[in-house]
Amino acid sequence: MVTSIKGNDTSTFGGQVVIPAPVFSADSTGGQSIASATFTKLQFNIEDFDTNNCYDHTTNYRFTPNVAGYYQVTFMVALAGYTGNSQPALYKNGSIWISGAYPFPAAGSPTSAYNLGTGLVYLNGTTDYIEAYIWTSSALTTSTNTNRARFQAFLARAV
Repeated sequence: MVTSIKGNDTSTFGGQVVIPAPVFSADSTGGQSIASATFTKLQFNIEDFDTNNCYDHTTNYRFTPNVAGYYQVTFMVALAGYTGNSQPALYKNGSIWISGAYPFPAAGSPTSAYNLGTGLVYLNGTTDYIEAYIWTSSALTTSTNTNRARFQAFLARAV
């Protein structure tokens, strides 16, 4: 039973409201070539889990949830042979939505850097999608070391 109190009025109703919450986590086999001076979509090609089958890990590498709401989205990628500058970005519907943090060196490796991107975004549950991109000042590849790449999202609040 759930009781809702509004002013002096009280309403009681039974049952359970269940909204299937889209949640996914994907990582990468690494070794993806990143072109210089242009944003390149990151290919997170291994699904750890995908509760509503909303993440495409084989073709478009994008998350298209089937429930409208606000989603917390996060990604991280390490670049091998890092020199110069890089900038991660989350794209919504094919355009930059938010830029991530500038990279910081990986522990014990001056030639590898982690790039992080995170944000809270509204997705309409039908056509909106989110993707992870990276820009670098020189051509690089993503690290092939395990646990150095991850793309995740979860439904924070349905509407």
